[in-house]
Amino acid sequence: MTMRPDPTFHASPKLAMEAPPEQFAYTLLLSPDFKKPDALAVIDAKPGSKTYGKIVHTVTMPNKGDEFHHFGWNACSSALSPLTGHAFVERRYLIIPGLRSSRIYIIDTKPSPLEAKIHKIIEPEEVFKKTGYSRPHTIHCGPDGIYVSTLGGSGKDGTQGPPGIFIMDCETFDVLGRWEIDRGPQTLHYDFWWNLPRDYMVTSEWALPPQFENGIVAEDLLSNKYGHRLHFWDLRARRNVQTIDLGANHQMALEVRPAHDPIREYGFVGVVVDTTNLEASIWTWWREGGKFHAEKTATIPPEPAPKEKLPPLLQGFGAVPPLVTDIDLSMDDRFLYVSCWGTGEMRQYDVRDPRKPKLAGSVHIGGIARRTPHPNGKAFAGGPQMVEISRDGKRVYWTNSLYSTWDDQFYPDGMPGAEVMANVGANGGLELAKDYFVEFPEGYRPHQIRLEGGDCSTDSFCYPSVWN
Repeated sequence: MTMRPDPTFHASPKLAMEAPPEQFAYTLLLSPDFKKPDALAVIDAKPGSKTYGKIVHTVTMPNKGDEFHHFGWNACSSALSPLTGHAFVERRYLIIPGLRSSRIYIIDTKPSPLEAKIHKIIEPEEVFKKTGYSRPHTIHCGPDGIYVSTLGGSGKDGTQGPPGIFIMDCETFDVLGRWEIDRGPQTLHYDFWWNLPRDYMVTSEWALPPQFENGIVAEDLLSNKYGHRLHFWDLRARRNVQTIDLGANHQMALEVRPAHDPIREYGFVGVVVDTTNLEASIWTWWREGGKFHAEKTATIPPEPAPKEKLPPLLQGFGAVPPLVTDIDLSMDDRFLYVSCWGTGEMRQYDVRDPRKPKLAGSVHIGGIARRTPHPNGKAFAGGPQMVEISRDGKRVYWTNSLYSTWDDQFYPDGMPGAEVMANVGANGGLELAKDYFVEFPEGYRPHQIRLEGGDCSTDSFCYPSVWN
């Protein structure tokens, strides 16, 4: 604990944008065949450094089969909340859940990212006993603790009871218990985020463990059995106040991205695939008149492709679906970045009018059929996947792996791990940086990225920005 607030905590998104640029990028590495323990890679993100774009430190875990996916900080700017804040904690520990093992690792990044090490391991039995949940997924640092979403309920296959959210103490890392008091109709889970001053949370849906752990279940997808609803919650009362069904054909409503400025009551969610036409879509949700609303505001069509360029799963369709697997919103709420993992495209939308997104930039790299190489000439398997934006909005980083078994289904020729970065034009537009191409040790694939000092999918803010 410090005697003054952590300098990486910022009252508003604008103040966060003015903070010093990131020096390191933390990236999770998974061993898709479980032959090695998963790991955390620390990458040098300082332009001009002799080790720029290279792994400068690795924390290797003591167990195998964790399947690292998402992770987050123990504390962030939400600690400055005027009501329930913990203003004197530090952004020091990374909370890394094993999606397959339900084990959670606490990584201490002090005194330096180059000395990051394991601080504590929470075994799955503690999670099961105290929450009845399994398969921990998304981490968000809240003003009153660490929030952890899960994809499984209890039982070996995670289908005994619905998944949900549980809370951990942000200093001791004890698992406290499940968050929901009244979940209403919510039975599936994926992502979550909130507007703290407005006192609401939004959650999304993916699937239950039998529908994703061994790969996508084509029969369930074509029968519209994956998630397709958004749930809105009273954050303080911990109860579901409204559920919006996007339509059963809109399968897998994944990442939710509320506006960063808490005065703005809207946000976005990406839908992986429409089973009627293979297109992907972006939806905007907002609150008006005391009710939440949602509408489809952008669509991305599939790309026709010859059978010989398609994996067996897609050969009957003769096309590549975009497969929007991640979205991220710049700190000024101006640009929404959309990862099209299937077609190998990173899209940039101008969303200053949130209900009328306009395509402002695009780059292609990888892709099931395109297989576009990096501008430096190196091959890139997979497509843009987990995306992270620098606080100042000038750099966009992404990796290429989705989930071990899904990687193998959609990219059966193999997927050497890679991380790239694109520079953002002052008025929009993207250009891949030729000097930032991170290659990972053989047998590892990268997933989510966290930037040192915070980034655009980590922090939530308690005070409005003053833009004049």
